[in-house]
Amino acid sequence: MRLDGKEPGKVEVRLKWDPSPLGEAPRHLDIVAAAYSVDAPYGRPAYVVHYDSRSPDGTINMTRHSQTGQGFGFVEVMVLEVERLSSAYGRVVVGVVIHQDPVPRTFGDMSNAGVVVIAGYQELVNDDFSQVADSTATTVVEFIRNGSGEWELHEMIQGSDSDPASFMQEMGGIRHS
Repeated sequence: MRLDGKEPGKVEVRLKWDPSPLGEAPRHLDIVAAAYSVDAPYGRPAYVVHYDSRSPDGTINMTRHSQTGQGFGFVEVMVLEVERLSSAYGRVVVGVVIHQDPVPRTFGDMSNAGVVVIAGYQELVNDDFSQVADSTATTVVEFIRNGSGEWELHEMIQGSDSDPASFMQEMGGIRHS
């Protein structure tokens, strides 16, 4: 997907979910992004960005993070400046994972959960995770550098049953359908 005839530049991925009911362990979701080299776009990630890290060049950052879902609206936000990514990278995959400690949970266990991907004022993806309700992690979107060097965005909601650490290593093998 190109945006109004141009490649996506600065993109925000926004995540929301309701906090746990009183007396229940906190529900904790995270946005994760993995960058892949041009030489191995479906291999192991060159680097992974999550709540306590950022890309080496500062092009992928977490600007808001929540461990509980408390707050108004979108409580976790990741910013990707794809137009600034080095030409060494040919693919970036963004996903969402649910922490499984202390209680195992799926997206179906979350209330009012959703993810939105926005470039400027244009909404590119809006999903409530209902199609991956039995999963513990999901890819959301991928950015692929095409043959002319421009970035294209593809929605890619595909669930996984992996724990967060495993999912971050496996998400690059998932391809959009």
